[in-house]
Amino acid sequence: MVLGIPRKLLFGYVAIALFMAGDGFELTFLSKYLVDLGYTQVDAGLVFSVYGLVAAISAWSSGVLAEMFGARRAMLTGGILWIGLQVLFLTVGLGSGSLPLILVLYGARAVAYPLFIYAFVVLIAQSVQPAKLASAMGWYWAAYSIGIGVLGTYLPSVLIPLFGENGTLWLALPWVAAGVLICVLLVPRNVGAKARASALDSRAKLRELARGATILGENRQILLAAVVRVICNLTLFGFPVIMPLYLTGQSGDGQDWFDVTEWMRLWGVMFAVTIFTNVIWGRIGDRFGWMRQMRWYGCLGCAAATLAFLYVPQVLGANMGAMVAAAVVLGIAVSAFVPMGAIFPALAPEHRGAAVSAHNLAAGMSTFLGPAIATVLLPSVGVAGVCWAYAGLYVVGAVVTLFIHPPQPGIVERRRPLEVSVTAAPEPVLASR
Repeated sequence: MVLGIPRKLLFGYVAIALFMAGDGFELTFLSKYLVDLGYTQVDAGLVFSVYGLVAAISAWSSGVLAEMFGARRAMLTGGILWIGLQVLFLTVGLGSGSLPLILVLYGARAVAYPLFIYAFVVLIAQSVQPAKLASAMGWYWAAYSIGIGVLGTYLPSVLIPLFGENGTLWLALPWVAAGVLICVLLVPRNVGAKARASALDSRAKLRELARGATILGENRQILLAAVVRVICNLTLFGFPVIMPLYLTGQSGDGQDWFDVTEWMRLWGVMFAVTIFTNVIWGRIGDRFGWMRQMRWYGCLGCAAATLAFLYVPQVLGANMGAMVAAAVVLGIAVSAFVPMGAIFPALAPEHRGAAVSAHNLAAGMSTFLGPAIATVLLPSVGVAGVCWAYAGLYVVGAVVTLFIHPPQPGIVERRRPLEVSVTAAPEPVLASR
């Protein structure tokens, strides 16, 4: 281990960062680009909604598929699929002027990235001793956030003025290809898999995968946790749909306060903050309790930050300093949900695999519902109504946390050890895009 990074998997972390940088290129400007091409705001929201729905299903199943067919093979399959479908999306999809074709091709590409990144999580679990797994996973989430949140946001803000939106979308390919090439050449096959691989056969693994959905009906605590998990990232996946339109004056209730590259850099600030606050909140949650942190700082903090994005430009105009402050608050608040990865297995210790699958499914549904809410509400209530809907749901999430009671550090009596031991790393802001 080097600073908590497994030596044999070092280049795998680099591959994740490069892959997610390319995958995140379009996140902050694709909705505006589609509107510029003649599609409506609702059309743009629908594109992101379909993407999120497919990604949810892929995230739910990717871990089991990686165990059944090999983690490295699953990563390569996901990477090759991404490259092929990206080329089809840019040539056939955007070139056709057909919304259904764009939905099909962009939605199909959503299968690829969860397969690549979550297969590497399986490889980490197979390769690292349980006592060191949290550190190894912490670096994984850092690589993920650096890729999609920093490189994937700031690079396009520089490239768009030089090459335009379409050219920048093409430039995502070398980044993903570099990640795939590193996977081919330098990521080992299942290191330590024989010593730690699950003893379940293929049928048993598929049954455990199915239980990841049925457990929502069997375990009320898991269901409530899934509700909060869906709510916690709504703004992260909804804002890239509506804010480029709102802040650049292309929505009915917005104005031309900023240009699209300023918006992208603003969103990059939020992600840069989370790289550090994920670690900080993880330590605070373990010390003082997971649920109270998620309730007061996660849910209610995100509600306040969401409304700040709406009203700060209306009150202060094109004040980038004030918007950066709002972005910092959102980054601090959204990373307060880092205990989510530990809560699910703690609530169902007898079915940890199913609980993690339920977590992944809920994370993917957040990717879907963030844009879907915008798609449904934009025509009638505009961006302001969408922001208030997000804020209201965060308040609902705060109430729901009152009814979730996992065994957790900082709350369970310290005179005796926890009945359930959970090893989990902080979860990233864009864990399932």
